[in-house]
Amino acid sequence: MKLGPISLAVVVCLLLAMPWLVSGSFLNAAIQMLIAALFAMAFGLLCGRAGMLSFGHAAYFGVGAFAAVHAMNAFGGEGLLPTPLLPLVGAGTGLVSGLVAGYFSTKRTGVYFAMITLALAELLHALAPHMKAMFGGEAGVSSFRMPAWGFSFGSITEVYFLTLAWTLLSIAALYLFSKTPLGSLALGLRENAHRLRFLGYNTHALGTLIFAVSAMFAGIAGALQSLNIEAANYVVLESHISTAVVLNSFIGGVRVFLGPAIGGAVMTFFGHVTSDLTRVWLLYQGIIFVLVMMFMPRGIVGEIVDRFSAPTRAGILRLLGDICLRLGAVAVAAIGAIFLIEFLQRLLSNEYRANVAAAGWPDITLFSMDWSPLSIQPWGFGLGLMAVGIALVVTINRRLAARKEAEA
Repeated sequence: MKLGPISLAVVVCLLLAMPWLVSGSFLNAAIQMLIAALFAMAFGLLCGRAGMLSFGHAAYFGVGAFAAVHAMNAFGGEGLLPTPLLPLVGAGTGLVSGLVAGYFSTKRTGVYFAMITLALAELLHALAPHMKAMFGGEAGVSSFRMPAWGFSFGSITEVYFLTLAWTLLSIAALYLFSKTPLGSLALGLRENAHRLRFLGYNTHALGTLIFAVSAMFAGIAGALQSLNIEAANYVVLESHISTAVVLNSFIGGVRVFLGPAIGGAVMTFFGHVTSDLTRVWLLYQGIIFVLVMMFMPRGIVGEIVDRFSAPTRAGILRLLGDICLRLGAVAVAAIGAIFLIEFLQRLLSNEYRANVAAAGWPDITLFSMDWSPLSIQPWGFGLGLMAVGIALVVTINRRLAARKEAEA
């Protein structure tokens, strides 16, 4: 039973039906998820397939965004570049900038390559505020989506379908690229560049081409971002954009084809939900990344693919049961950790310290209850849940390992 094609078809159908299933606010979040997924796929081609870790991929996302918004102003959604084709400008700009930056970056490998990509991106970010004609200064560059091909592009639904179409086409193109000789050579570049060089291949030219193709798709993602918000600011060139795509891709599974896309979409949704609930949502993202790298180094999608690589009905049911047990134990520990983090965040906040100076140590409301910071109860509750959850995880893992050893 092939679960992959069936799951993919179900996901595509859900994406097509999304505007009729969710509210406008969530539909806007879905657009951001699609853009993040495409950006992560572009990074995954470079890092996961070719083995080149870039710390400056926001540069190509940013130049694609600015190129698209300038094209919106220049063509007004008509002529050679109607609104639906504007991402082509981002693709072309990303490709050219990727060729230039890739030529210099790929002269080195490993950590030196990563540092060069970071330096080039930071150089562009530092220059952007001073190049006001191109980047618009602090205000950035704004524009408006213009009607084309019978669509007004004034509604969020039309923007969603435009973003979805470009994302699906780009992911399909990346898949087809992975089947080409150049895509296969990218794997060789990752696994053994010295052997490729011994066989007569120009590894520097190969690395430059892979870098440029990755930058091209990053430029498409940046152009879709400009189409969505009808503006571009040099904030899109900041290092946190590069950091986010690295974290999202590795959380999903950078060496699984759709792993970066799933990681980018899931973590973008996570940020959309948690940013309204807590001030320390970035801390939770960091914790998730650390835990995934420690216990699931292949990424979430990589672990799922490995475990369900040869599924049978009995095997699937057993795996689902094991996963539910582990998730239940992890949930207990997570509740305790979340309680402690949120309690400490409130305790150390400026507002609470002002209240302490005015009226002593007031209770902190959390989980619909009032907790005294001077009492042992909140600390015992959080630490106790964490201890119970960790003990359950260890016990379950030992029993599952013993069962697997007995069956072997």
